[in-house]
Amino acid sequence: GDAGVSPESRARRLLDERARRLGPSLRLSYREPLEIIRGEGAYLVARDGRRFLDLVNNVCHVGHCHPRVVEALAAQAARLNTNTRYLHETVVEYARRLTDLLPDPLEVCYFVCSGSEANDLALRLARAATGRRGVVALEGAYHGNLGSLVEISHYKFAGPGGFECPPHVEVAPAPDVYRGRYRDGAEPARRYAGDVTVATARLADRGPPAAAFICESLLGCCGQVEPPPGYLPAAYAAARAAGAVVIADEVQVGFGRVGDAFWGFELQDAVPDVVTLGKPIGNGHPLAAVVTTRALAEAFDNGMESFNTYGGNPVSCAVGLAVLDVLEEEGLQAHAARVGDRLLAGLRQLAERHPLIGDVRGRGLFLGVELVEDRTTRRPAAAAADDLVEALKSRGFLLSTDGPAHNVVKIKPPLVIGPEDVERLLVALDEELERTEG
Repeated sequence: GDAGVSPESRARRLLDERARRLGPSLRLSYREPLEIIRGEGAYLVARDGRRFLDLVNNVCHVGHCHPRVVEALAAQAARLNTNTRYLHETVVEYARRLTDLLPDPLEVCYFVCSGSEANDLALRLARAATGRRGVVALEGAYHGNLGSLVEISHYKFAGPGGFECPPHVEVAPAPDVYRGRYRDGAEPARRYAGDVTVATARLADRGPPAAAFICESLLGCCGQVEPPPGYLPAAYAAARAAGAVVIADEVQVGFGRVGDAFWGFELQDAVPDVVTLGKPIGNGHPLAAVVTTRALAEAFDNGMESFNTYGGNPVSCAVGLAVLDVLEEEGLQAHAARVGDRLLAGLRQLAERHPLIGDVRGRGLFLGVELVEDRTTRRPAAAAADDLVEALKSRGFLLSTDGPAHNVVKIKPPLVIGPEDVERLLVALDEELERTEG
């Protein structure tokens, strides 16, 4: 056992054992990794008793270890856990509840275990319906860890250990009005959407033509980017004009996180052909879904059965239902809007005082703070972003960086974060930025 062993010795032993047993490409967070043993609400607790405000976990959407979700999981697991080859009321009820939250004509569900599986299935749906293979994705995008998705995820294949863009993939510029191709000029949404038209034309010229246009409704790994108003409807129209199916990747931003809408694409009054859901859907339980139109579902029913061993099992669906109940009963979408607005306003006030902050952006509780060495050149300040994250960790706040230059501090906490948590974070950020710049 660990009786009489110092915390430092225990941590070294765990690190050594992990290095022996787990693949070396699996990274840990923070320069001095944390051993987390408990979660509650928006907080994580380390073995030594320190409590950390979790500002980066967009999976435990309604709070770590929410009693209602844990109870639903345990109760159903004690009764039955099978698969969708048997009739079970819970899976049908969950599909009904989920589709009731989506606009027409999104009405047919497929249940899987992860956002990666959902995006892979979405590509298969698009390819079955169009008879094509090509994909248009966005610069800096990440859609999952399966081989089919790494090869369409510019964030991965264009990065360390990556490869040339595959011939069936075309990358359109990210609709980033701070760092992207079109910044302060007129009609950035129309111009970025025009690049989707160009991308589909390039694919058509060399073959294979585009089966799908896949786009996160707000861009995560790209640096917490909210597309300019009007981008999604225009980009969707551009893709459809080329005969492509539109896939909205809501794995990071769905289920009320953006505050002013339940789904990210609703912020721009756009309706995709396929929606992929993951991360927050099960509050940490491995659950994900694809929701699509009747026409696309029928095109996919081509004789090859679609079956997922765990997808749609009664335990997962009970968990999914509990998450929806908690979201509704605790008013968490409205809470995300209120708390997110206060946090966004506070961050913008910090930007007025701290030149290290180049941009503050996002919606609800999906926010990004981009750090720059110089506001005129917008040169990324990646080292400063890393140092800021480490400094805040030492004060009990867990954050992370993202974006192509890894200079964007991303904020996407469980939706149950309280107003007092936000105020404490703003004070700590202010003090650490002052120290960094001083």
